[in-house]
This record gives sequence, structure tokens and C-alpha cells, in this order.
Amino acid sequence: MSGAAAFGNVFRIPELKRKVFFTLGILVVYRIGAHIPTPGINSAALAEVMARMTGTIMGFFDMFSGGALSRLTIFALGIMPYISASIILQLMTMVSPHLARLKKEGEQGQKKITQYTRYGTIVLSMIQSSGIAVGLEAMKSPSGSPIVPGPGWSFRVMTVLTLTAGTAFLMWLGEQITERGVGNGISLIIFAGIIAGMPSAIYNTYELYSSGQLNPALLVVLALIMLVVVAGIVFLESSRRKVLVQYAKRMVGKRVYGGQSTHIPLKINTAGVIPPIFASSIIAFPATIAGFVQVPWIQAAGQQLAPGSLFYTLVYVSMIIFFCFFYTAVVLNPVDMSDNMRKYGGFIPGIRPGQRTSDYIYKVLTRITFAGSIYLAIVCVIPEILIYRVGLPFYFGGTSLLIVVGVGLDTAQQIESHMLMRNYEGFLAKGRLRGRSG
Repeated sequence: MSGAAAFGNVFRIPELKRKVFFTLGILVVYRIGAHIPTPGINSAALAEVMARMTGTIMGFFDMFSGGALSRLTIFALGIMPYISASIILQLMTMVSPHLARLKKEGEQGQKKITQYTRYGTIVLSMIQSSGIAVGLEAMKSPSGSPIVPGPGWSFRVMTVLTLTAGTAFLMWLGEQITERGVGNGISLIIFAGIIAGMPSAIYNTYELYSSGQLNPALLVVLALIMLVVVAGIVFLESSRRKVLVQYAKRMVGKRVYGGQSTHIPLKINTAGVIPPIFASSIIAFPATIAGFVQVPWIQAAGQQLAPGSLFYTLVYVSMIIFFCFFYTAVVLNPVDMSDNMRKYGGFIPGIRPGQRTSDYIYKVLTRITFAGSIYLAIVCVIPEILIYRVGLPFYFGGTSLLIVVGVGLDTAQQIESHMLMRNYEGFLAKGRLRGRSG
């Protein structure tokens, strides 16, 4: 069956068709809101300032908001406060006995953690929007025009309420997609924001080609690099290290249970895009401060940590590797995995249950996490090398490409599952698309 025919099957399943159109409708609402400006802003002056913020934390967050931050629209904060709150809650489960108990209580516990995440999102949104409001009041464009023509508490309160409400609405839209649409709603909103910048990136590449600044050979090289990077991400994001688990036979009454073999699928990249996001945010912070503070040594430090410098590259790669190991340690606990296997009569062939099993799982996790961290670092550094070292206009890469490809894989896998449940052939005629989460 051809790919077009397989894709056409999506619209032959009424339930799946409704989910797809519902998801697309929500994303359209998101993109409309990303163009509604916050009151009290001089848009022209703000555009001049944001044009100089490339490489800072402001430019980084603007990428995830689909340009909403550079225009200071009602969705300027995007969904990043929700992501930050989620990560904070995950980290706190390691130190808070209450959250650790909730995590083990199944669906009811997860609902409570989700509720805490929502509260955290609102708090973080209010803090971030307050900082943005105060910061904008003190800023002027290079031409001397104030960004906020009428500063004061009325502007600050209006900005805090507008941006916080926008983030809360985005959070609700994401949850609606997850419950009633296709794919993970929060991920798809970030996906849509990044994709929204692709037409302008393609147009800029075409302009460089038309003006003679980019010759046909370099254009072919860029296309090949793009294909290789995407293929590598697809392959490694779908890769698993399968740890064989054997379950012993048990007699319960007159029935025999167990005796079958299964495996634990450990992802090569357990941490996903969290390490690049954390690393980029932390490194971009000094460059952002240097843009506001006119102190020579602070500006010099900000320049050393600006994209393109060798020191920036070394720090960036080191932090990606560190956060890969840190986040994997938070998400996966070899001791818990070993205890759960022993509880249900499972064991790894050739490995003694208990401490030996947890040590073995830890050893495997360490090896595959190292490989995954190197892969993440390479993907994130490629755009920087091409742009700042070689001089090629490579707009598609790094964290944004990881998110786009990863979310695309997740969504395609969910659609594939719906189609297979209805006895329709999926997108792939030979073989099946492997999910990234299981």
C-alpha cells in the first residue's frame, strides 16, 4: 500500500478523523493567540530590541513560543512555565516523601501531582511576567523610543494578568489535545511554535540563494546534512537496549502463572530534549544579563558565553552530558526496578536477584546514557559549527530539530496505533513505527 493510501486511511476512521481535526483546530487557536498583542507595548521599538537578543535567553524562549515573545503577545510566555513546573515536581519527588508516595499511588496520585503542577505553572508565570513587565519599562530601542509608552502599576498588573492567563489557557489547550486529540498536547504546542518559524527560515535561505550568497553546491550540502541529522535522530530516538527478564513459574491454587520471557526496553536517550533545554537556558542567562548591565567585566563574560565561542561550545557540551545523567538518575531507579522484578518473580538470566540485578541495570544505563548524551551533544553543536565556524545559514538543528522530530514520531506512533486497532494498515508498509515511550 502506498504512503498516500495509508495516510488516506486516517480519514476513513471517524473517531481518528475527529481527533485529528480537533487537534488541528486547537493548534490554529494557539497560532491566532500568538499574534494578539499585550496592551501598552510599542511593537516597533520591541522588535528593534528583540532583533539584538539572538543567542540570549530571550531569543531561546522566543523560539519555543513561536515568536510570541518577540511580539509580546498574550502567549508570550508560551508553555515553558508548565514545563519548568513539571521538571521541578519531578525533581522534588526525590526529596519529598509526600510526593514520592503520590507517585506510587497510580492514577489518583498522578492527578494530585498534575494539580500541583498547575499551581506551580501559575506561580512561575506570575513571577516571569512580573520580571518582563519591570524589565520592559526600563528598556528603550536603539533609536531611543521607549518600549512601554505609559509605565506604571497599571501596565505591570495588566501585563502580569495577561501573560499568566495566556499561559494558563495554553496549558488547558494542551490538556484538551492530550485527552480528546492525537498526541501529547504540551509537546504539540511547542512543536507548532517551532514549525511556525520554518517558512521564514526557508524564505531566508531562498533569498541568500537568489542573491548569490549561497551557491547551489552549498545548498545541496545543507540539504544532505539536514537529511542525515533527521535520519540519525529518528534512528536513535527509536532505539532501545532490551534487557531480558525471565519470570519463574508459580502455582496459585490449581493454576500455573509466569514462566514467560519479556524485556525492559531502556531508551538510548532517556532524558529526551530536557538536557539541551536546561543547558541552553543556563548558558544564555549570562548573555542576557550582559545585555542589561553596562559593566565591562560582565559584558566580557557574556561574550565568552555567547554562541560561536569555543568556551561556549565546551560548556554547552559538558552541561548536556551532565543533565543527561542527572535526569536519567531522576527518572529511572535501578534499585526500584530490581525490587519490582523480584516482587513478581522476575530475574535477569545469569544475574542474581537483588543488589547484583540493580548493579547490572545501573551499568547498562550508564553505558547507554553516555552514548545518548554524545548523540544529543553532536546534534545540538552541528548548527553552531555550521553557522559560526563554516558560515553556512543552517536554520534547522539543535534543540528545535530534536523536538520537531521527536514529537512527530510520538504523534505518528499514536495515529499508527489507532489505525492498527481498526485493522487498517499504518504509515509503514513493512514494519511498524516503534514508540519512543515504551
